[in-house]
Amino acid sequence: MAVGKRDEGGSMAPVHLFSHGSTMMLGEESASADYWKKCGDEALAHGVEHVVMMGAHWATSLPGILISAHPNPGKSPVAYVHPSKYQSYALNPDLAYVPTLQSALAAAGIPSAPDATFDWIHDTYLVLIRMFPGGCPPTTILSMNQTYDPHFHMSVGAALRPLREWNRHRTLFVGSGGAVHNLYRNVWGPMLRYRDNFAQPTPPEPWALDFRQEVVSAFCPGHEESVPADEAVCGRVIRNSKKHGGAGGPLLRRKITSLMKHPKYRDAHATDDHFMATMFVAGLCGGRGDEKMQGEMGAEDWELTNMCNSQFTLGSWADVK
Repeated sequence: MAVGKRDEGGSMAPVHLFSHGSTMMLGEESASADYWKKCGDEALAHGVEHVVMMGAHWATSLPGILISAHPNPGKSPVAYVHPSKYQSYALNPDLAYVPTLQSALAAAGIPSAPDATFDWIHDTYLVLIRMFPGGCPPTTILSMNQTYDPHFHMSVGAALRPLREWNRHRTLFVGSGGAVHNLYRNVWGPMLRYRDNFAQPTPPEPWALDFRQEVVSAFCPGHEESVPADEAVCGRVIRNSKKHGGAGGPLLRRKITSLMKHPKYRDAHATDDHFMATMFVAGLCGGRGDEKMQGEMGAEDWELTNMCNSQFTLGSWADVK
C-alpha cells in the first residue's frame, strides 16, 4: 500500500469519521447532531460538489466493493423515529462520479462494481440529514467487503486519497461507523420503555471506557496535554498536541489496524462492521503527506449506557488554500 511522499502538493480536504449511533440519533437533538451540522455547513461554504461515504450496514460477498448507483434510491425504515423526520428528505445519488471512483480503485488493483438496486440505509442518510438539512449534495455510498479485512478497507481509503485534493475534485469523504458499538452489551430498557436513548442509569462499563480512550488517543495523539488536568473534558473539543506531531500519516494506519487486536476490541465491537469505516478513514489520511494533519474529536454522546458516539475530523479547512 503506497504511502507517498512528505512533500506531496495540493490542498487536501479534511475527512470525517462519525459514529452514527442508534437510529434515535436522527430523531433526538444531541451534541453529535450539532457537530454534524457544523461540518456540513463548512463543506457547503467551501463549495463541496461530491460526498463519498462508507457506512456500516452494507457489505458484499463479491470481490472488492460495490458502489451505489441506484438513480432513485429508497430509504430503509428507521426504528423508533417518526417517518416525518426522514421520509421527505430527497436523496441525491451522484451517478456521474461513479466512474471517477472506479478508476481510482482500479489503479490500486481493487475491484468494484456499480449497484443499481441498492437502497440507502440509516447509517448514511441519518448523517446526511443532519449535515445537510437544506438538501443532500451529490452523494455516493461505498459498500464494505464482508470479509471485514482491516487492511483491505484501509487500502480502499488509500486508493481514493488523491480525490481529497480539493481544488481538483471538491470531494468530502465521510466514514460512518462507531467508536464503541456492541448491540449485545447495550442497556436497552430506557429506550424500549421510555424512548430515552441517552439515559444513563449507570456509568458506562470499564471495557467501553477503555476502548473509547484507545480510539481517541489514536486520532488525537497527546490530547491529554490540551486540557488541563483540573478541568472537565466533557463537552469540549479535543485535539492532538502539536508537540506529539500530527494525527495522520503511516503511523495512523498502524495504530488503527492494531486496535482490532486490542484486548477490549471484541467487547467494544461484537461484529467488525462498525469499525471498517475507521479503517477507510485511516487509509484516506495515512499518506506521508498527512503526517501533520490535525486530529479533532468535536463531539461525543453516550447512548444506551455503553454505546460511545465519538465524532472525529482529520485535517482542517484552514489547510485548503
